[in-house]
Amino acid sequence: MSLMGYRPWVVYSSKRRIETDVMKLLMSDYEVTLVNDNMAEFYVRFFGPAETPFAGGVWKIHVELPEQYPFKSPSIGFMNKIFHPNIDELSGSVCLDVINQTWSPMFDMINIFEVFLPQLLRYPNPNDPLNGEAAALLMRHPKEYEARVKEYVQRFATKEAADALAEGEDKEDEDAEMSDMGSISDGE
Repeated sequence: MSLMGYRPWVVYSSKRRIETDVMKLLMSDYEVTLVNDNMAEFYVRFFGPAETPFAGGVWKIHVELPEQYPFKSPSIGFMNKIFHPNIDELSGSVCLDVINQTWSPMFDMINIFEVFLPQLLRYPNPNDPLNGEAAALLMRHPKEYEARVKEYVQRFATKEAADALAEGEDKEDEDAEMSDMGSISDGE
């Protein structure tokens, strides 16, 4: 095994940085739940920003930090459903340039929850969608888009929904409930 290119200081500094950033989050007002006491994977309870259709919503956000963090961006995903042009409804993955393309080691985890995600919800970009239906609705019928966002908040982004996810119930239960409702409305 060649050690060429191996830089132990990068591994050490990444581990320290992960610990520092996660400790900042743990000491903040955010509710953070570590997965198996591992600081590289955790969940954060995130609230929709005031004065947006997402206000009152509670989401469980899954975060994974790569070994190369902060030099490589974190992986962020919504666990409960959200209707937004830049968030995939099924997987919860987020399309946000600052996380995906322009990430900098100068950013930390607090930036994601205090700035980046609130800005994404306030100012969706329908020109770069992960959810084409949400993007089209926002561009063509903004009032209908807002109503759909609020409907999703009431159905999927309640404190109870986030708590159920925290207790291990997953999205399959909600999907089964929705498909049951779909079969009823199909005229059967």
